[in-house]
Amino acid sequence: MRPLREVCFGLLLLGGWMAHGASARPVDTVAGPAAASSVAAPQTTDAPPPAASAGVARDLTLKQMGANGAIKLRGQDPNGILNVAVRNDEVVTGARLRLVYTYSPSLIYSLSHLKVFLNGEVVATLPMDKEQAGQTVTKELVLDPRLFTDFNRIGVQMIAHYTLDHCEDPYHTSLWTDISPDTVLTLTTSEIALPNSLALLPGPFFDRRDNRPLSIPFVLPAHADAATLRAAGVVSSWFGALAGWRGARFPVAQTPPTDAHAIAFALPNAMPEGVKLGEIKGPTVIVMANPASAPASGRKLLVLAGRDAKELQEAADALVLGQVGMSGDEAIVKSVDLGPERRPYDAPNWAPVDRAVSFKELVSDPAQLEAAGFNPPPVRVDMRLPPDLFAWARHSVPLNVHYRYTAPSNYNDSVLNIGVNDQLLRSVRLRPADPSGVERQFNVPLLSGSEARGAEEVRVPALRIGSTNQFQFQFHMDSQKTGLCVAAATDSTRAAVDPDSTIDFSQFVHYTAMPNLAFFATSGFPFTRMADLADTAVVIPDAPDVHDEEALFTMLGQMGRWSGLPALRVSLVPASAVDTVRDRDLLVIGTGSAAELMAKWGKGLPMLIERGENDLSVREPTDRPKDQGPVARTAMSVNGPTAAFVGFQSPYTSGKSVVALAANTSDRLGDLLDVLADDARVGEVRGDLTVVRQKVVVGLTVGDTYYAGHLPWYAWLWVHISRYPALMAIAGILAGLFVALTVFWALGRLAAHRLEH
Repeated sequence: MRPLREVCFGLLLLGGWMAHGASARPVDTVAGPAAASSVAAPQTTDAPPPAASAGVARDLTLKQMGANGAIKLRGQDPNGILNVAVRNDEVVTGARLRLVYTYSPSLIYSLSHLKVFLNGEVVATLPMDKEQAGQTVTKELVLDPRLFTDFNRIGVQMIAHYTLDHCEDPYHTSLWTDISPDTVLTLTTSEIALPNSLALLPGPFFDRRDNRPLSIPFVLPAHADAATLRAAGVVSSWFGALAGWRGARFPVAQTPPTDAHAIAFALPNAMPEGVKLGEIKGPTVIVMANPASAPASGRKLLVLAGRDAKELQEAADALVLGQVGMSGDEAIVKSVDLGPERRPYDAPNWAPVDRAVSFKELVSDPAQLEAAGFNPPPVRVDMRLPPDLFAWARHSVPLNVHYRYTAPSNYNDSVLNIGVNDQLLRSVRLRPADPSGVERQFNVPLLSGSEARGAEEVRVPALRIGSTNQFQFQFHMDSQKTGLCVAAATDSTRAAVDPDSTIDFSQFVHYTAMPNLAFFATSGFPFTRMADLADTAVVIPDAPDVHDEEALFTMLGQMGRWSGLPALRVSLVPASAVDTVRDRDLLVIGTGSAAELMAKWGKGLPMLIERGENDLSVREPTDRPKDQGPVARTAMSVNGPTAAFVGFQSPYTSGKSVVALAANTSDRLGDLLDVLADDARVGEVRGDLTVVRQKVVVGLTVGDTYYAGHLPWYAWLWVHISRYPALMAIAGILAGLFVALTVFWALGRLAAHRLEH
């Protein structure tokens, strides 16, 4: 595959040079290896931009390149790194870095500059001028596209001096440069045609190098039945699991799009328009050139076909389970075994809560637990948990942290700050080295003796733990320089959190008050309790349109994102057949007959949305207990868009849940999907009713409370008694009397026994 990329890249680049010529390159901009060692004065934003190469341009922000906020370059830590990935079906034909930065006004400018690297090659040196010191500076750098590969690292290094004295302090506060979040890399890429090969799956439909939100059109036959939609839903949940944090949307069309890769679903009597297949011989997976796109575009169409709905479902299951074994442009499935049933709460994206979990299970590479430098970025460990954990017997979580570090030679301000979800838990001073181990520690700083190790047991308050968590371990290694002209190493400090550090949730139980739309919006609970959605039924309108279908596929993609598994055992039924899934948790999507089903369930629901009319439960702004229900309702006619998440207990089975995506028109369902994909707004989804009116999101609690999960009888008794202070007092008195009577009886028996002897 690599030679194909290089040949295509060479042809594209040659064409670009022939079209633009040497004059297209600004004379004050560094471009190409030949200029790697020169000092350039790249153009500022006031100058006209260089001519663009052929292809499609897109901008990558500092955040999209892996930086959390501004990059701070300091004297003892003068390096910043940006990561840039390129899709397998693209080549870079042009690149321009718009570097925005501010540097210290207290430097010797003839000796100070910034070096810019691309994959280890110096591509520019930027002088620091006195006239622009302390101000925001913008430089435009044209980068040689020949230096780009699949994964690339752009580095910025500060070389700065504030004095000519040979005793210059590398920790001096004058040595600083800040790279602004306004920095942007503009990549111009051209697509290359990959072969029609199933061995490339999930590419080119999903590429792990692409950090943009995933969007894959689904091509369906007109009036697709529930069985076809279920097969497509399994595929969308798989792509949602692959996309992960990027998020995924699945717009629906009845003909292949001209400008995108797409996935089509076909039956002999229900073939999408524009898709032509030969005889279907069984469950089939085919990759072909997109017939609606130009042959040179490289656009692909993935077709899943079967002679009936059962075979179409087998093709979908085989794709998500066995795509690793596929090759060529067509695969006919012989059989599919979904494997044994899964256990509750075993989603791959959730950490186990029935035992202590080590950090090596929470990271993909142990190197993520290491840090270098005097003030390195924090070591971050992400952890997703079932949201229904209940700490009835304890109010904290034991976190056992083991760490290693390059120990200072004496006590100073070197510390380790331990936090969770950006809240400080403990600050630990790092003790100095044992003098007897200095030589060994210098040779192998992380693997010396106990003098460079530490351990802490931290009690994490349970209230600070949610379904999505991040533990932060910030090492700060203080300078050991004691005065001017005293030498100090500038890059010898190393630290690491031991992969065998653990956190233990095994004393918690699964029990929570419902409904809680915050659980649904951040983890898909209660549906993701079974990772393959075995206890979930999705209810759709009897005659769904393309907006209903897009909402269905996007929501199943979200379930895959939250759990990490495709929805292999989900049930999907039209509203008219909801009685067949009475024992399941229900996810109701859409308008039409799905909205009529909500009205059938009664006026006691938090909100009913119908075309042109909204019926809403309201509650007085008091401390009225939740279980007393709403105190009033209001109905109104509206002529504007309204959409809402509605949560309530299933009208069929006690303890089961219903979450509905409701809207007065099907095209407004996209507003709800937009909220789930927006990290800034998803936190506003809460309670049992969240109303979305364009950009406004309002979460309310207006309905009755019920409980999901299981408590031991003694825990249940304690929890329910603890809600009432009077009962707590009576229980305390009774417990005291019971203990006193027991002791009195025991002492009486003991005295009688002595009298008998």
